[in-house]
Amino acid sequence: MEQQLQLLAEQLKGELHTGSTMRILYATDASAYAEMPLAVAIPRSVEDIKLLINFAQKEGTSLIPRTAGTSLAGQVVGNGIVVDVSKHFKQILELNTTERWVRVQPGVVRDELNLFLKPNGLLFGPETSTANRAMIGGMVGNNSCGSNSLVYRSTREHTLEIKAILSDGSEAEFKVLSFDDFINKCSGSSLESAIYRSIRSQLSNYENQVEIRANFPKKSIERRNTGYAVDVLLETAPFTAGGEEFDFCKLLAGSEGTLAFITEIKLNLMPLPPKEAGLLCVHFNSIDEALRANLIALKYNPSASELIDHYILECTKDNLEQRQNRFFVQGDPGAILVVEYARHTREEVINIATQVENEMRSGGLGYHFPLLFGADTKRIWNLRKAGLGLLSNLPGDDKAVPVIEDTAVDVQDLPAYIRDFNKILEKHGLYSVHYAHAGSGEIHLRPIINLKTVEGNQLFRTIAQEIAVLVKRYNGSLSGEHGDGRLRGEFIEQMIGSKNYQLLKEIKHTWDPKHIFNPGKIVDTPPMNTMLRYTPGQQTPSFKTVFRYPNQDVLQHAEQCNGSGDCRKSHLMGGTMCPSYMATRNEKDTTRARANILRTFLTHSDKLNRFNHEEIKEVMDLCISCKGCKSECPSNVDMAKLKAEFLQQYQDANGVPFRSKLIANYTKSAQIGAWMPGLYNLVMTGKATSNLIKRIAGFAPERSIPKLHQFTLKRWFDKRKGSNSYATDNLKAKGKVYFFCDEFTNYQDTEIGMKAILLLERLSYEVIIPEHLESGRASLSKGLLRSAKKIAQQNVALLSPIISESTPLIGLEPSAILTFRDEYVDLVDDDQLQAAQQLARHSYLIDEFLSQEFKKGNITKAQFTQEKKLIQLHGHCQQKAWSAQGASQVILSLPENYEVQTIPSGCCGMAGSFGYEKEHYAISMQIAELVLLPTIREQGDDVIIAATGTSCRHQIKDGIGRKALHPVEVLYDALID
Repeated sequence: MEQQLQLLAEQLKGELHTGSTMRILYATDASAYAEMPLAVAIPRSVEDIKLLINFAQKEGTSLIPRTAGTSLAGQVVGNGIVVDVSKHFKQILELNTTERWVRVQPGVVRDELNLFLKPNGLLFGPETSTANRAMIGGMVGNNSCGSNSLVYRSTREHTLEIKAILSDGSEAEFKVLSFDDFINKCSGSSLESAIYRSIRSQLSNYENQVEIRANFPKKSIERRNTGYAVDVLLETAPFTAGGEEFDFCKLLAGSEGTLAFITEIKLNLMPLPPKEAGLLCVHFNSIDEALRANLIALKYNPSASELIDHYILECTKDNLEQRQNRFFVQGDPGAILVVEYARHTREEVINIATQVENEMRSGGLGYHFPLLFGADTKRIWNLRKAGLGLLSNLPGDDKAVPVIEDTAVDVQDLPAYIRDFNKILEKHGLYSVHYAHAGSGEIHLRPIINLKTVEGNQLFRTIAQEIAVLVKRYNGSLSGEHGDGRLRGEFIEQMIGSKNYQLLKEIKHTWDPKHIFNPGKIVDTPPMNTMLRYTPGQQTPSFKTVFRYPNQDVLQHAEQCNGSGDCRKSHLMGGTMCPSYMATRNEKDTTRARANILRTFLTHSDKLNRFNHEEIKEVMDLCISCKGCKSECPSNVDMAKLKAEFLQQYQDANGVPFRSKLIANYTKSAQIGAWMPGLYNLVMTGKATSNLIKRIAGFAPERSIPKLHQFTLKRWFDKRKGSNSYATDNLKAKGKVYFFCDEFTNYQDTEIGMKAILLLERLSYEVIIPEHLESGRASLSKGLLRSAKKIAQQNVALLSPIISESTPLIGLEPSAILTFRDEYVDLVDDDQLQAAQQLARHSYLIDEFLSQEFKKGNITKAQFTQEKKLIQLHGHCQQKAWSAQGASQVILSLPENYEVQTIPSGCCGMAGSFGYEKEHYAISMQIAELVLLPTIREQGDDVIIAATGTSCRHQIKDGIGRKALHPVEVLYDALID
């Protein structure tokens, strides 16, 4: 097979990967399953897909179509060739606004499509909680819907036409057919004709009709994805009088890539919803109370009714981003029902919400009824959508497992069904997380199970079997939206009966006689508790790490990644995570990929040092330690921390590269250079010497090296304090602050440091630079954790006795001062932990400190100019990770007439030393060109560009030749004398 794969690789215009690294990365999706594929293909064209189909037919292997890989039932896990169309099949091909349809390739992202459609007043309605990275091909494959299915139903109802390649390599187009067209399709010798003849024979059979109508889920359940949708096809005109015209798109939607390879999709579009939408967030004491109240909410025609239970609400307390979204929560509710009412005016929404509240209260249901509008609604939906990832935050090996989380019943049956469901769990000593689509009769339910144990593996299966019986009792659907995949396929025969199951097998065999398309899904599925990520009874060693991993070890931290793929969103969706993926669109460059490669080798390596693998190094390479994942990943996977740990452990076995030592020792070299800054700058920036240094160091020749200031900030501060020009009058009027003179501010950005101190003093604060060391950021970035640990321990010892709520530590450079909040707490020895935590609580970016003082009334707008200015602000990644960018916006708005606009950029691409390194320069600039540099190019010369990070300012200077100011420079210049 190796030779055949090599020949195939030579024939493809796209890529074919047969190495272990890429195969590991594509061995999983967002489910509990893992299986090594034969290869990974990334086709560029339809001709590539035909080549792959012909290869699979000839060589007896299979193809697994894949888009974003966020499926929850193992749909894109298999031992054949995974075919990833997400990179090159992402074109919006045609838009017809008059007839309201759009034609797209399968790799188009749902939310990006709607960004494109919005100016035309249109949208594609169905969504998923993963809509900012889920792709149309995957949504068709799974027949996705989402929280708004009360209005838009599922993808099936909006799929107008599908172009696909059949299993014999022929092209076919599927769409609505009149009766005559359907009959004509049945004639001929092609595979397409055979498919039409077969379905005509199967659904014309009276016994089959009776079986389908008797045993498929209730028609009143809109969310039903049990097997192939023959129950839907049966109701069409050839077989049911007065039915809709026949359309095979109904069958392909939800077929999970098992029947044909989709290459184009024509979608129905809807007008944008009413502009005024309010969320009634009703608080309850129990799940049962919430579900009974849900029936009241539905009487008033909501566009969504979504449940959030107390387990998820607890998880949000520990998530940096979602903690901000809990603003509406009162007390400790057992559940919250988020009900959306969309109308043309706010008054209409308020009137409906009042009626709903009154009826619920009269029934003794609910205790708090906040109604929220505008930007607040997005925050609440983000909280709800984060539920899936947040469930992975549970420490240890017990996890909320996606085993029976997709069941759907008639909404009237939902309260009783959930009561019966919980009785089954209680019988096994389990409890479940409850969340999501109460309005549609589908609550996502995840019991807490340890799949690493033999007992947990068996319980996984037992629960699935018993819940399947319960769902059948209610005539429900085992899958409401996530599909059957490997998880539920085994139980389809039990759900619809043997005769109907044989019908599904015949359909599969007719479309795909050799089972080359995604075998083992829907029909002929292997046992659902096989090929899991975790082997029952698996043993893993204890890891001696430098970082502390509270309540878990390094492997368990990597295992928090459940594959939900939040790190696959593009720059169009906003946020920071993951900059390298945004630029390359390669799965290898996602946070998910890095977690997967770590999990695999830390679990299965036979080496004494399990970190010592080139494969891990390869996948970690483009992690730029932006910390975006620390806040944006709902599972809280801190990949920057994991990368630093990996580098330390890997370098223990392989040595520290010269360039890494050079960068880690930046402070020492700057300290030496500061004795003769003129000579240092001449050598570092002179053309001949600079190029030589860059070549020796491995820096990009295109990158400029920052100069040292003619004196250090500490020297200026000490000299000034000792001179007569230093005035101390009124400095203690508002308190004392300790200024962390980080290594970048001290040596490079001295003028910014001077202005920061002068600004604080002019605002009547006494400023002291205490004794301390460098931050250790450079050592952290290169994985020299033991060196960073020594620095952290000394800084904690020096600063913790003097830093308090009334005497905080403040700093300019986000990457430096935030080490106190972030890495120090996980680096210091146990005997310093409490001191480090105390220090972390009172360490602030200067932006944060000034913002807090403004809110306290200690700083006023009257102290600043009335002049008008426009400011474009770019925030530092690590500042964003700590949700601190808002503070920069606040302080830049202190001058009454300063308008502050935040550039919707993620990372600038420089990321400390990353952008200097010759092999990373191009990707660094590619990241900058996504949003940051194009936005700045559009600004006039009179617009102030503000950036909080020294690396960010350097990137802007190198990339566009424009000087960016730190916010304190802008404020200092705006002071009124």
